[in-house]
Amino acid sequence: MDNLSIFLWFVVSLICFILVSFKKRYSYWKDRGAAYVEPTIPLGNLPLLKVHFKDTTDPIYKQKKPGAPFMGAYFFRTPVVIATDLDFIQRVLVKDFSSFNGRGIYINEKDDPLSENMFSLDGDKWKSLRAKFSPVFTSGKMKFMFTTVVDVADRLNSTLSETLKAKSEVEVRDLLARFTTDVIGTCAFGIECDTLKNPNSKFRHYGSKIFEEPLHGPLMGLLMIQYPNFARKLRLRLVQKEVEDFFMDLVRGTIDYREQNNIRQNDFMDLLIQLKNGEFLDGHSQKLGRITFGEIVAQAYLFFLAGFETSSSVMVFSLYELALNPDIQEKARQEAETILSKYEGKLTYEAVKEAEYLDQIISESLRKYPVAVNLIRQAIRDYPVPGTKVIIEKGTTVLIPVYSIHHDPEIFHSPDVFNPDRFAPEQIKARHPVSFLGFGEGPRNCIGLRFGRMESKIGLITLLKNYQFKPCSKTSIPMVFAEGKPILTPKFGVYLQVEKL
Repeated sequence: MDNLSIFLWFVVSLICFILVSFKKRYSYWKDRGAAYVEPTIPLGNLPLLKVHFKDTTDPIYKQKKPGAPFMGAYFFRTPVVIATDLDFIQRVLVKDFSSFNGRGIYINEKDDPLSENMFSLDGDKWKSLRAKFSPVFTSGKMKFMFTTVVDVADRLNSTLSETLKAKSEVEVRDLLARFTTDVIGTCAFGIECDTLKNPNSKFRHYGSKIFEEPLHGPLMGLLMIQYPNFARKLRLRLVQKEVEDFFMDLVRGTIDYREQNNIRQNDFMDLLIQLKNGEFLDGHSQKLGRITFGEIVAQAYLFFLAGFETSSSVMVFSLYELALNPDIQEKARQEAETILSKYEGKLTYEAVKEAEYLDQIISESLRKYPVAVNLIRQAIRDYPVPGTKVIIEKGTTVLIPVYSIHHDPEIFHSPDVFNPDRFAPEQIKARHPVSFLGFGEGPRNCIGLRFGRMESKIGLITLLKNYQFKPCSKTSIPMVFAEGKPILTPKFGVYLQVEKL
């Protein structure tokens, strides 16, 4: 047998082995009697084309079977659970949380220290940090920072007013990202970023870099989650090194300056320093244990990331829908004006709390445009699925397709219609408790949801009482999302016609 024949025999044998291996692996859900979507070699149920992360799970969700708690699927060779039943989802997130308290997100403490943040951590490390940081987001702490957010909102008003002197069509996504960057820079770090005046500030530069220039696309991200040990051997990281250096230097400089000059500012950084030094948090009678400098930086990075991007997205999509629905916009404006008249025109903490219709607008915006399009959980032990003979094995990833649930016509009638009345109290009571997952649910819900709602409401009230928003020739109708981004991002920005009232 010549060398060519041997080589061809080897190649054919290898291909046959790979095909048999895939076929055997792809019988996983069928062998367990679970409802599943037929996979194809080698991607499983992942799409061939570059799509948004929501589009990896939405086609699977739409094939859900009546009575089945989930659809079995495959990401490459790995079996995954795509949750489709709300009762099952409630079990995963709340009732049986102890079996699904992990996220299984890739962490590399050695090469990528910012990845060791509360969002990504699992097990005892997550539990300990969550307990320590929960007091940071109480209503009392929100009141401390309220005035700071209002001051930044006033600067937002001034900036937009100046912008309108030169043009009436405004790209509001960048404007609102600068607003929330200034808010989180001041509240988390006590630093006047002044991004509203200077769009090229360092804070804005690095905030944009995190989302606009991710190191890896969605498929590579999935591979890192499924093969974390291999990824760590390759020293793969999620956060750019220059972003890490910026936050390390920023936090170190802030802590050193405050401690050397005995400065207290009643912001997030104050509370982090108290935890670092093992002190009693203001208003709490128990010590919560020390945190390390590395843990401070990782959490400060997370606060910045969540605080500027999620809140700006909520406001952007809210303004977009208000521009397309002038009747809803006017109703929100009238509510704001009525409430402000009770408080002598001043935007107070109590006034913002009374803006219930604006709360409904924010919730409806998060329903139609959820920041997290999928929630990720991981089974930390074998889990017998109630009412079935199926066992979800330890280590299996469970994906909860938030975008798909929020756009399911069986749950939300006419889901493409923007209707804040869906979140009137009686409507909420009539729906399943986990039909809306804008802030997640259960013990791993968004820890900063109070701050996020407060920040968004202050920004929107400030804008609505001073300006009217309309679609213009550059407005994308319908909204088009950028592929390859971890969150819902308008592909072409959000341009609106803005008129001063």
